[in-house]
Amino acid sequence: MPNDNNQQSRNYRRKPQHESEIVSEFGKLQPQDLQVEEAVLGALMLERDAYSEVSDLLKPESFYDMTHQMIYAAIMALAAKQRPIDMLTVTEQLRNDGNLDAVGGPARISELTGRVASAANVEYHARIVAQKYLARELITFSSGIQSKAFDETIDVYDLMQEAEGKLFEISKNTLKRDVIQIDPVINEALKKIQEAANNESGLSGLQTGYHALDKLTGGWQNSDLIIIAARPAMGKTALVLSMAKNMAVDFNIPIAIFSLEMSNLQLVNRLISNVCSLESEKIKSGQLSRAEWENLFARIKSLYSAPLYVDDTPSLSIFELNTKARRLVQEHNVKMIIIDYLQLMNATGMKFGSREQEVSTISRSLKQLAKELNIPIIALSQLNRSVETRSDEKRGKRPQLSDLRESGAIEQDADIVCFIHRPEYYTHSSENAEGQNIRGLAEFIIAKHRSGSVDDVKLFFRANYARFENWDENQNLTEETTIGSKINSDTQPAAPEPANSFTPPPANVDFLNDKNDNKPIPF
Repeated sequence: MPNDNNQQSRNYRRKPQHESEIVSEFGKLQPQDLQVEEAVLGALMLERDAYSEVSDLLKPESFYDMTHQMIYAAIMALAAKQRPIDMLTVTEQLRNDGNLDAVGGPARISELTGRVASAANVEYHARIVAQKYLARELITFSSGIQSKAFDETIDVYDLMQEAEGKLFEISKNTLKRDVIQIDPVINEALKKIQEAANNESGLSGLQTGYHALDKLTGGWQNSDLIIIAARPAMGKTALVLSMAKNMAVDFNIPIAIFSLEMSNLQLVNRLISNVCSLESEKIKSGQLSRAEWENLFARIKSLYSAPLYVDDTPSLSIFELNTKARRLVQEHNVKMIIIDYLQLMNATGMKFGSREQEVSTISRSLKQLAKELNIPIIALSQLNRSVETRSDEKRGKRPQLSDLRESGAIEQDADIVCFIHRPEYYTHSSENAEGQNIRGLAEFIIAKHRSGSVDDVKLFFRANYARFENWDENQNLTEETTIGSKINSDTQPAAPEPANSFTPPPANVDFLNDKNDNKPIPF
């Protein structure tokens, strides 16, 4: 008389699951291999250590057969409790879960262990199961997007955001990279050390033009996520623009800036103010004197053909950023990306219980992108209001890691966390309590440095040009004093003429053409 449990197992496996999982709209069977799934489950119950070889590759949904999903879930439960995994313990776990009859009873478990002789090939078979699952996920994803694309009531741009979000979720399930022996990593490290030794700057990373900062960090390092945070009006955007100008114009390092807060025109106007030492109000109004027009035309040439790329897409999603960043690196060899600022980004297409969870996903994705592209990524971030309300006499208004806004994951994911603090802004005085001159002083505070030390770096903030410069301890800082730096190394413009001496711009002057270089500007 046939065994009822065996008959039940065979009948269950013949029973179709959800039809959308069995047959696609193209009339093809979904990717699956039941024999390989059985071989994996049998191997896991044969050898005690087999589960550790596949635990990072498989989850219950990876199996196509519903009964196989239940059995693997029981194996996972046993592993979590650090109990032995064999035919008897799996049977008992299934009984406790209430799934033993559903999978075909003890005879079905015995049948699985009898199908394999050893667990020698369990990892290879597990990878096949994982790949089949990933293929099914892609089919389901593409079918859903295709169906929605025919629905004219759905905004196509919203659909694209949703598609990017779901594809991102699927991509996180791809197979993990294999571990490698340390020798090639040592060789790569030695290569980097030799490159740094041969570099005139002595830096292993990208130089920013701020000497004290470069000395402390060794330059911005590849694959690092760098967070620069501050309260409003501290000069976050001014700092990264000054840095981008130094790197792109002075050192010819390709830089990309994603500005979610300012338009491309506003961004370039601030760059012009920075480079040409012209106040932003005059650039907006065009009320420039003769000397200022000459200065503008003389200096703005340095911005042309600079490897500086700007994008002002509002409410940029992490998925759009990934696509654009990969293209910039591939097509323009971009060496660093700047994002202004992190809290304005979103992860459209994914569901979150809170904004904090969304920000956590964004920061984690930025770190993954930095590693994938092997470039440093700088993300600006806001600080919460606790900085303004703090009355601690010892620390004053200096920001600290707990002030990072919306998510502690930002601190966790970042390799470097920096703050900008300008004491003059809070004291409204040119001197601190000790009588030291703090006019223009900007403290660049490195509060977390995964690969180095933490310290403060002094910079000089020239507010009328929204520009950060190297700090010089020996300078007598006054409003009229100009602090020498790489960004301001050329001749300063002549003193501005009286406000009522406005001169209209010169007409028909091709100031990029060399033939005009030695000719006076026709006013």
